[in-house]
Amino acid sequence: MPDNLKWINQYHKHLRARAMTRRGHGWDAGRGRDPRHHKEFHRYHKVVRISRPLVFIFYLLMIYLLFSWAGYKAIGIILAVLISIKEISQLYFLWRLDKRIFEPIVKLNAGVQEIAKGNYNVSIASDVENEIGLLIDSFNEMARKLAAGEKLHQDYEENRKNLIASISHDLKTPIAAIQGYIEAILAGAADSRDKLEKYLQVIDNNTAYVNRLIDDLLLFSQLDIKKLDFKFETLEFEAYMNDLIEELRFELNERGARLEYRVDLNHNYPVAIDGKRFYQALRNIVGNAVKYGPESGLTLKLELNRQGEFLCLAISDNGPGIPEDKLEHIFERFYRIDRERTKDLMSTGLGLAIARELIEAHRGRIEAASQVGQGSCFTIYLPVNREEQSSL
Repeated sequence: MPDNLKWINQYHKHLRARAMTRRGHGWDAGRGRDPRHHKEFHRYHKVVRISRPLVFIFYLLMIYLLFSWAGYKAIGIILAVLISIKEISQLYFLWRLDKRIFEPIVKLNAGVQEIAKGNYNVSIASDVENEIGLLIDSFNEMARKLAAGEKLHQDYEENRKNLIASISHDLKTPIAAIQGYIEAILAGAADSRDKLEKYLQVIDNNTAYVNRLIDDLLLFSQLDIKKLDFKFETLEFEAYMNDLIEELRFELNERGARLEYRVDLNHNYPVAIDGKRFYQALRNIVGNAVKYGPESGLTLKLELNRQGEFLCLAISDNGPGIPEDKLEHIFERFYRIDRERTKDLMSTGLGLAIARELIEAHRGRIEAASQVGQGSCFTIYLPVNREEQSSL
């Protein structure tokens, strides 16, 4: 049996190195294992290696003394006692070896077989505090990471399929309309100038929608793979917003909407932003309010304040609101609350998804709250530039 433990000494160096990297002050960092148990394999091997010659010498010495001092009967009794002690000690040693080494290894092997079959939701229970215990902890951690990676891969594949299906659906409708009206023109159905202009206007609208969809898809894909270039600069956010508000107010007035802007700040706090990309995100949110808002009497209220380490820009409207069961999906790609209501506005279904990605690229976040019949509120949180703030 001691020969079967030769592999322990070879494997021990690797596990000991891993144990040393995880060791805290007195206890294994993050695992709660006493580092003294990390050398159990080594101790077993050392005990077996040293005890064999010592036990042999001890037996020879005992036999010599027994023959010198006692009779044959006493020798037999003492030898029987010694052999019994030896066998009991060996049985205890083998039992402990089986419980603390071989059984955990069998469990570990079963777990490895499950991983090989593709079942990553596996966890091995073990209370052994030795190198095998550390190995089992590492295995469980590996299995958790593999399971998380597999779930991420499945989610990615599902999103990819949904994305392809959504793109196909969104492109099919305008292309079919363009093709249909072109065929009608070629067939002579546009027998008057007014009808021809109407057909051409429909073709132009659908072509513009396809171009807008392609632009949004390109932008979103660049955001998704972190390939979109940002040009961040530290700006005084209140002054920056004052310029944007004037432009937004002019455009909304042209649509018959009203914009109210309120600032509740003690300082003109600096924020690191890409002015072009942030403006695009803000326009997407405002555009979403216009798309779903009332045809007349739309009012947008923007309020700028500070909460902790963030500047908060709240954009609220008096629109119809968003149902609670749909609110959690509004930042998803190609999600539309009501396709029929946005058909004339040529919505691509990517505006809010792009806005969220752009805000998160600024190390910020965006939240939405809404009540049906009372409007919606989108809040943008941007971190204050602490270095620049210290100079205020």
